[in-house]
Amino acid sequence: MQGKDCVVLMPTGGGKSICYQIPAIAMQGTAVIVSPLISLMKDQVETLRANGIEAEALNSSNELNADTIIRRKCTDGTLKLLYISPEKLLAEIPYLLRNIKISLFAIDEAHCISQWGHDFRPEYTQLNILHQEFPDVPIMALTATADKVTRRDIVKQLGLKDARFFISSFDRPNLSLMVKRGYTSKEKDQYILNFIKARPLDSGIIYCLSRKNTEKVAKYLQSYGIKAAVYHAGLNQRERSQTQELFKQDDIQVVCATIAFGMGIDKSNVRWVLHYNMPKSIESFYQEIGRAGRDGAPADTVLFYSLADIIQLEQFAKDSGQQELNRDKLHQMKEYAESGVCRRRILLNYFGEHMDHDCHNCDVCENPPRRFDGTRYIQMALSAVKRTDEQIRTSTIIEILKGIPSPTVKRMGYDQLKTYGVGKELSTNDWQDYLLQMLQMGFIEIVYDQQNIVRITPSGEDILYGRKTAELCVIDRKVKEEPKVKKRLHLEIPTITIPGLPPTSGQEDPKLFEALRSLRRQCADEEGFPPYIIFSDKVLHSLATIKPTTLEQFGFISGIGEHKKQKYGQRFVALIQKYCQ
Repeated sequence: MQGKDCVVLMPTGGGKSICYQIPAIAMQGTAVIVSPLISLMKDQVETLRANGIEAEALNSSNELNADTIIRRKCTDGTLKLLYISPEKLLAEIPYLLRNIKISLFAIDEAHCISQWGHDFRPEYTQLNILHQEFPDVPIMALTATADKVTRRDIVKQLGLKDARFFISSFDRPNLSLMVKRGYTSKEKDQYILNFIKARPLDSGIIYCLSRKNTEKVAKYLQSYGIKAAVYHAGLNQRERSQTQELFKQDDIQVVCATIAFGMGIDKSNVRWVLHYNMPKSIESFYQEIGRAGRDGAPADTVLFYSLADIIQLEQFAKDSGQQELNRDKLHQMKEYAESGVCRRRILLNYFGEHMDHDCHNCDVCENPPRRFDGTRYIQMALSAVKRTDEQIRTSTIIEILKGIPSPTVKRMGYDQLKTYGVGKELSTNDWQDYLLQMLQMGFIEIVYDQQNIVRITPSGEDILYGRKTAELCVIDRKVKEEPKVKKRLHLEIPTITIPGLPPTSGQEDPKLFEALRSLRRQCADEEGFPPYIIFSDKVLHSLATIKPTTLEQFGFISGIGEHKKQKYGQRFVALIQKYCQ
């Protein structure tokens, strides 16, 4: 608001939009918001309008008449926020933008401008023209994920002048963090089914590495009566938009998606995010789990990963144009997944933030991993590698250890080795898990440019020749149990004083919450808005706890402004009155 450039770093769901929306409302003129996706613009505009604020989006999906009306609003000064794509922005500089008063430029998802960012987009690179054409208009760059190298590059690429950095905490304490290692596809499917059945009313996203997996998982869930849909780049625009709209309206419960899905969704009541495969970087992972719990209410995240994931992602990194950078990012992701210390501390440390205590809301804090002396098993596997001159892949190691006479084993004479069949008491899954642990501990390495053969490292040789011992984690694969739903779904509402009501006890009425949710859906259907735009889940939790019975009391609830109080207050208060009677 002082006319200076700035860079805003906040986690997904941390409130980035507020940082430019409030200045836009307070300042003279129209704020121009550069956004990468039409669906994201649509969400933001709907939310602003629902709060009584003049906002529009200028993009390729508009009809000619709509564009004419938007241009008129800009020139007469009634429009406070104009959302626009990078391509449309560049096209409009000589025409519309030069003829209106611009209060500020906000570049959303600013990491897209940097080649070091995890989602580089060429169309963003021309945005440095803004300071050349509009030298007196301040620019705000916003992103949820940017390491120090990316931050410096954002400033350089946009030509920001003496930019001040505003970095909020990346901690999202409402998100629980859990990792499941070494599950087979069948075990993952069973766990996910149980997980969703335990949360029958909650929306969620399942991220997969491949399109094929999204379709397989969605089909599996549909066969059990769960409303699931797919979202990936192989679908046409109409199909993707339809999935997104159905999800926003709560007409489907689950979206099975590749990383193509996410930036365009501002849905605040996503209650869980599962990763069917391990993501390629902590930035990607953090942005994707950030889709959950944007309203601040509790949400769950689960990451599955396996040896196959790591081999595939290493291959992706090797084939990319930035092999060293991408392998380094993948290594940090592996460290997070394999950690034996508080996972939240690892995430925050990655973004340069340090926490001096454990979070008590991740699986490591709640159930520290149990370990045992695994030297004997490690020596068995390393012996198989050594006796084959370090020329075999992980699958062949397991075949030798279990005594499986596969074509490769027979052809190469590996069934004559001393190690053939020494580990038959363990299952194939267990051996895959132990090999993964050995990889993580640095006892073996996979040579990705030599058909993924396994080599023994110097520290692995110390174990093989008995110079050192090593521990392995106990394998925990309790997929047959129903995943436990923690009693965190009912929020602890802080004590507040509302005229005419006693201080809140913090106890929510779950039946009232469901009644309020039904009324919210009814209002949303009438207006054509997604339900979460009417009120967030967090607001409904507060209403079900505090139970305001007058319009004045209703207006004291956090998250209800004057506009929504006047628009919806009578209906919600009437429901609460009736319920309390």
